[in-house]
Amino acid sequence: MAVRDELGRAKSRSTKFRVQNTSSMGWRSTSKHWWLWMQVVVVLVVLASEFGVHGQDLGTWEILLANAGIASMHAAVTNYGTVVLLDRTNIGASQIALPNGTCRDSNDLVLPHDCTAHSVLFDPSTNTVRPLTILSDTWCSSGQFMPDGTLMQTGGDFEGIRKVRTFVPCPATGNCDWVESTTQQLQQPRWYATNQLLPDGRQIIIGGRAVFNIEYIPPSANGPLYFDFLNATNDGQNDNLYPFVHLLPDGNLYIFANRDSIVYNYVTNTVVKTFPRIPGEPRNYPSAGSSVMLPLLASNQFSVVEVLICGGAQYGAFLEPWTRKPCSITCERIVVTDPNPIWVEEQMPIRRCMGDMILLPNTDVLIINGASIGSQGWGFADDPVLNPVRYMPYGSPDARFTTLTPSTIPRMYHSTANLLPDGRVMCAGSNSHQFYTFTGDYPTELRIDAFSPPYLSASVAPIKPTISVYPLQVTYGTPFTVTVSTPSALTTVIELNLMSAPFNTHSYAQGQRLVNLNVGGSVQVAAASVYQITATAPPTPQIAPPGYYMMFAVNQRVPSVAVWIRVTS
Repeated sequence: MAVRDELGRAKSRSTKFRVQNTSSMGWRSTSKHWWLWMQVVVVLVVLASEFGVHGQDLGTWEILLANAGIASMHAAVTNYGTVVLLDRTNIGASQIALPNGTCRDSNDLVLPHDCTAHSVLFDPSTNTVRPLTILSDTWCSSGQFMPDGTLMQTGGDFEGIRKVRTFVPCPATGNCDWVESTTQQLQQPRWYATNQLLPDGRQIIIGGRAVFNIEYIPPSANGPLYFDFLNATNDGQNDNLYPFVHLLPDGNLYIFANRDSIVYNYVTNTVVKTFPRIPGEPRNYPSAGSSVMLPLLASNQFSVVEVLICGGAQYGAFLEPWTRKPCSITCERIVVTDPNPIWVEEQMPIRRCMGDMILLPNTDVLIINGASIGSQGWGFADDPVLNPVRYMPYGSPDARFTTLTPSTIPRMYHSTANLLPDGRVMCAGSNSHQFYTFTGDYPTELRIDAFSPPYLSASVAPIKPTISVYPLQVTYGTPFTVTVSTPSALTTVIELNLMSAPFNTHSYAQGQRLVNLNVGGSVQVAAASVYQITATAPPTPQIAPPGYYMMFAVNQRVPSVAVWIRVTS
């Protein structure tokens, strides 16, 4: 609104100037004419600079699929480059049939005999989907990949609230599908919980609605452990759901819920550090801010850890949605490893809640999706935010944000965003209704689109690297070599960044991390700008839990297409 108002004032001033100077008074002086027009030009230039419209590339959008068959409440990219999309089952029929004429008979509240799919596998190389079979309700569930690449998916609602499901990825042409365990279930019901892969390969599952404890997969012998932090951060809106969880390089967990955060030692079940309360609004579901742990850097031996939290809804926006309270405009950043950490506030260009924060391979953060009014919930938000915003964490503090090209598709409640191996960010979903509803201001969204950040523009082609030779597996702390080619000769050392494939849901990417590798330099091995780069694998599983990562080569902040590499002991 501020943008439109300022542009309107500039246009008004320009129009007024033209009327005054074409009246019977004539031109009073050439110098005055020049000066007034310069004022108008300055206003427009300032506006263009503020919103990034000054010749630089601001990214592009493309529709990948007009109808995925389901809305996307959860999404994860597999090590085959395919994307698993999930919606809830207790929603009635979707728009894609189960394969081979099969149907699902269950105690579903809406459609007990259901012949449609509520999960699909999307192939970005062909922009097609294949239906998958999910049997129990995955509404507001959680998940993360295991070390062998299996997607572990837990909890949900109704008959799915204790379910454990697995998806073993296969090539896009394969027939892999969901398997729901008949012998294992969660020790506690989990709805709106968070999963985190641990250094030993287990998953820790934290919280859920009215569940103030933690548990593990595989389960621990002593059962769920009471976790008072979740009880202490509860409020009248339950703003401690989907807590933000980041595995720290020392093996402890940084856990944020509502407005408070701690460092938790899960081995001893103790809180080892407490942080100041974050200023402003609640930040977790249903208030729906988002969080990332900023890249772990080899340059400081992975010893400095910063967490960034952006957006959120005002308290009461969920309890009284008719008030249409404006969302937060702040980002708060804290150095977790500081002896006396404090929150440092920055202002986003646009108010936002329900935004997704996606780490990009060049260490930037993309803030995408969401609304500027309201909170999460059925129809509780308005004024969708169509412009992604780029945040450059290592840029000048007064120039870290850039407003990028807007989408044409509102994506608010129950939407997802995931980084693809080619560097695009895929967006799917948005359904602020209890069932599929294709009328009204914000109908259920079945389209899939992708945003190409500025580093994918044609102008950077001369410096874009390509990975040609690489190991499929590396061992902690050991050196390895990668062959990289560039269209033009290198002027800087190529960076190598490992990026996890998180489980994205409800404005938070569970398990997301970027690990910048220690690179010893590059040696030119051919005249055509081909280089052999020596790097060292992450030193410990605390820095990079075992599993599959996308490895990007980055030349002057321009990333290659990623290759998949497994990190293991």
